[in-house]
Amino acid sequence: MGVVEEAHNVKVLGSGTRFIVLAHGFGTDQSVWKHLVPHLLDEFRVIIYDNMGAGTTNPDYFDFERYSTLEGYAHDLLAILEELRVHSCIFVGHSVSAMIGTIASISRPDLFAKIIMISGSPRYLNDVDYFGSFEQEELDQLFDAMGANYKAWCSGFAPMAVGGDMESVAVQEFSRTLFNMRPDIALSVLQTIFQSDMRQILSLVTVPCHIIQSMKDLAVPVVVAEYLHQHLGGESIVEVMSTEGHLPQLSSPDIVIPVLLRHIRHDIAA
Repeated sequence: MGVVEEAHNVKVLGSGTRFIVLAHGFGTDQSVWKHLVPHLLDEFRVIIYDNMGAGTTNPDYFDFERYSTLEGYAHDLLAILEELRVHSCIFVGHSVSAMIGTIASISRPDLFAKIIMISGSPRYLNDVDYFGSFEQEELDQLFDAMGANYKAWCSGFAPMAVGGDMESVAVQEFSRTLFNMRPDIALSVLQTIFQSDMRQILSLVTVPCHIIQSMKDLAVPVVVAEYLHQHLGGESIVEVMSTEGHLPQLSSPDIVIPVLLRHIRHDIAA
């Protein structure tokens, strides 16, 4: 196993001829794909990995400067593909990883047959003629709460993000992976994500993009999915699911898995 693979806990599963990469969002790790992976093993070589900073990675490897922008994560993704000698893949990115995949695809479009985005957003802050979901003041309060008492913050944030009560399995699962992160790393990662603005690069994306979204998501309103569709440089398609929450693959797998499999297996009709 190579250095990059080991650092990111890379696993290659399945026996298919084509590669599919599953990349998780903030506060989770590769376990967030546990409902989807079994459906892919006969058709694909499935690559799952952990973004640096996830609770399953070595915190000593987290470089605060490198990961102060999403480009740092995109470089990691390209390094993983290079080390595994992947020449083309279907990339499934949840939340911030949807943007990480698009950044990587701009420099190496040849590596990505298509990108499937779940709950992806180019910008979380509201702006003139743009509704992202948050005002700066709200984010500052969120960051302050994280810094003051991380455990208490996790207990409040997990049910809000998932869209369920503390008793639900999905909320408990997200709470577990969220709480596994080192608090200072979690704060840095979330600041990088919530302060990022990828709108200006969307036109440079030429790879076909499948945009999948919950109809109700605290962090990503449906208008953002439409914004992506209008501004991406290549072909794109939007599907809004009858799910709630930012982690629908965890909270509503019975709805999400068939949708994902359809987008994985079928290309955008010309």
